[in-house]
Amino acid sequence: MKTNIVRWILPFAVLTLGGLGALGINVMAADPKEKEPVDSRPVVEVESISALDHQVVINSYGEVKPYEQTNLSVQVSGEVTYWHPSFIPGGVIARGDVLMRVEKDNYEAALLQAEAELSRARAALIEEQALADVAADEAKRFPNKKHTDLFLRKPQLMSAKAAVKSAEAGLKRAQRDLDNCEVVAPYDALVVSRSIGLGQFVSVGTPVAQLNNIEAAEVVIPIAGFDSAFLPERIEGIPATVTQSGLNGFTRQAVIDRDLGVVDTQTRMVNLVVRIDDPYGIESKQPALKFGAFVQVDFAGKTLSRIYKLPQDLVNNQTVWLLTDENKLEPRKVQVIREEGEYFYVNVGLKGNERIVTTVPEYPQKGMAVKVAGADSSDAKASKQTL
Repeated sequence: MKTNIVRWILPFAVLTLGGLGALGINVMAADPKEKEPVDSRPVVEVESISALDHQVVINSYGEVKPYEQTNLSVQVSGEVTYWHPSFIPGGVIARGDVLMRVEKDNYEAALLQAEAELSRARAALIEEQALADVAADEAKRFPNKKHTDLFLRKPQLMSAKAAVKSAEAGLKRAQRDLDNCEVVAPYDALVVSRSIGLGQFVSVGTPVAQLNNIEAAEVVIPIAGFDSAFLPERIEGIPATVTQSGLNGFTRQAVIDRDLGVVDTQTRMVNLVVRIDDPYGIESKQPALKFGAFVQVDFAGKTLSRIYKLPQDLVNNQTVWLLTDENKLEPRKVQVIREEGEYFYVNVGLKGNERIVTTVPEYPQKGMAVKVAGADSSDAKASKQTL
């Protein structure tokens, strides 16, 4: 009897206990407070943009070359008796310095002889002028008698005057030859080579040295097509900066001297000539910019009005991402007209005070709602209401 009672009561007890356990679990699992919705919008950073005027800077590279080169020769013949201590390869010579001398004895004698010839010719002219005066007086005493030019000694006087001029010319040549016994530097120069020595006999036209003018230097720089559009209308006299890189790098001031006036048939570039005064710093005491050095040249081009300066990583396929007033992404096509360093310069596609996204989500979509980094709670609530 007891066994039958237990059989009937036990299932009901198990069911009762199971129901109570389930009720307890539901009570424990219930959250007393409703959970707040999670904001899953991507976080972006934005910057307000504004138009500006930009001075284009054009840069190029070139080799420093002398403004002028001279292959020096002698104009007289004779033995070399002297040369300047700095008249050696690598030596620096000042304008007017005597580089070398040729033996002067013969030319000093020739000068004395020319002076004597001139004195003789002048004496003959004085004598002939006196004879002509006598003939003129004679002609006056006999006015009715015909007098020829020969009687009046006109041709003799003309011949005497010509002899004086010839003697003066001979004196000038003799003086010139004597002066040319000293070969002087035509400008401040760097001696590239020298081909004479003491005791060597030289003749007229013998090459003696090659000189490079160090009063000025030039750098021929190519200007690419994308830079040519930004060259000023007049380039002559535009200031430029010449930079020599390296451990002991430095900069020097220069000017744009001229345009070579042709387009290179191989590169299709135009070439400008930059002039640097006193490249070796003889007068200015600035660092020497030696011939053959490879340098960078920077100078100002045109001024671009009302353009936008953007980091290059914000422009992808001529497109940038903007943020609307509703905090949604909007792609915008732009026109890049200039690239300088890490920046693009845009003239079409943007407006002032628009917000450009500087940290674009991984997979941006037009109209995607985003959250602005650093926005306050009121902005965040307003943004949620627009979702």
